[in-house]
Amino acid sequence: MASTSFDLPNIKFTQLFIDGQFCNSIKGQTFESICPYTDHPIARLQQATSEDVDRTVLVARRAFNEWKSVPAPERGKYLYRLADLIEQHHQHIAALDSLENGIPIREMLHTSYASAEIFRFYAGIADKIKGETLPTACGDDLMTMTVRMPLGVCAIIIPWNSPTLMLAKTVAPSLAAGNTVIVKPAEQTSLSALFIAHLSTLIDGFPRGIFNVLTGDGPGVGVPLAEHMDIDKITFTGSTEVGQSIMAASARTNLKRVTLELGGKNPLVVFDDVPDVEKAAKLATNAIFVSNGQVCCCGSRTYVQEKIYDQFVEACVRFARDRIVGNPLDTDTEHGPQVDKQSIDKIMRMIQSGIEQGARLMVGGKPGTVKSLPAGQNASSRYFIQPTVFADVNEQMQIGCEEIFGPVQCIMKFKTLDEIIERANRNKYGLGAGVITTKINRALRFAREVRAGTCWVNCFFVVRPQTPFGGFRMSGFGREFGEEAMKEYMETKTISINLRMNDEYLFG
Repeated sequence: MASTSFDLPNIKFTQLFIDGQFCNSIKGQTFESICPYTDHPIARLQQATSEDVDRTVLVARRAFNEWKSVPAPERGKYLYRLADLIEQHHQHIAALDSLENGIPIREMLHTSYASAEIFRFYAGIADKIKGETLPTACGDDLMTMTVRMPLGVCAIIIPWNSPTLMLAKTVAPSLAAGNTVIVKPAEQTSLSALFIAHLSTLIDGFPRGIFNVLTGDGPGVGVPLAEHMDIDKITFTGSTEVGQSIMAASARTNLKRVTLELGGKNPLVVFDDVPDVEKAAKLATNAIFVSNGQVCCCGSRTYVQEKIYDQFVEACVRFARDRIVGNPLDTDTEHGPQVDKQSIDKIMRMIQSGIEQGARLMVGGKPGTVKSLPAGQNASSRYFIQPTVFADVNEQMQIGCEEIFGPVQCIMKFKTLDEIIERANRNKYGLGAGVITTKINRALRFAREVRAGTCWVNCFFVVRPQTPFGGFRMSGFGREFGEEAMKEYMETKTISINLRMNDEYLFG
């Protein structure tokens, strides 16, 4: 990719989006979006409250009563049109995300473009929702079939690390299934969701009220959504602790359906039969430092077989040291700032704990150095952390068992396949895992026995619209992407018909 420095995007949409139009919150409260690269405000947005949640739920419920009856092919056509607009404007959308979360534009360009493909995928299967006709012991006298029905009003709470992709993978299947949605973007990254809401208004006939966006914080918006009695489903991507509170809120209110995509401490296992240790180390480096280390399924536990351990560590140190740290809107940049000070403080505490508990700090561990500056703009070093590599980590250390959510690679040594399967499964999380080896029997055994929702072989973090994604254990439950995601937004209804009106079937 030739080096390009993206201009600051033009920000026009900062209000709530309810019933097909932008509006202020009822109380008129606002909050600032801060650019982590400059530590300066980007925009002032509306802070929604429980009153805004209530009025939006009423809108979404009314819209659902109409949207669920729209023929499935027509629903698909609306999603196709939205996909086209997202693709047309994907560079602007990527710039909005990168500006707000500090993740390099080269990554956000990929996710914004992929988001259009996700909408197209679900547009294409909107008219392929089907039930079954079931044979019973009653023979021809009784016909039994199943149909799939939309749930109703779905609340979707998305994180800040890949806002557009997270919106697409939840909103698209929900709308395709016939539901209406209320999106709560992370308060750090609201601008892309609002821009996509604007794009929906450019589509002729796009039904009002089926897609709504409420900006604000967790207490003001997230909690009222989780506790609302007239919301039928809530989808959350974020920390395990918040996911647990959402699940508890559902349990004590209306038992709304819940999908949770939560934290991870994902093992990437490298065996000594790899033909090129340098390439394996590069893959592992990219697996942990993707999005500045702020991805729940990044390769945050790197296990290396003892024969190649020292060579592998040396290569990882070199790759980490050579990463280009700088302006996230420059396509040369590989590593940008962390999203906010809260994240910085947690990562630095984890790094310090690694040092104190005996891990070997090989590189990094300090505030980052900015190598590129945009013309006429000053950068802040406040949110930068150097790409960091620890060697000789073990699972008893805090950095070896807990999610860091930052640019910290933890490398551990192992001997045998049986050992590494046990160690990989020792963690409480179970989102993703990876293995690098040329031996297919070894790869398949690891893939079968590792307790994770996805296992990548000789690759990492490869996710496509067709492939279901989700976690085991404390990484949550439910599946996103693929046809599996559609099932998360539908109920199965059984219909039994007494065809001959025989008395024996009238009352079971």
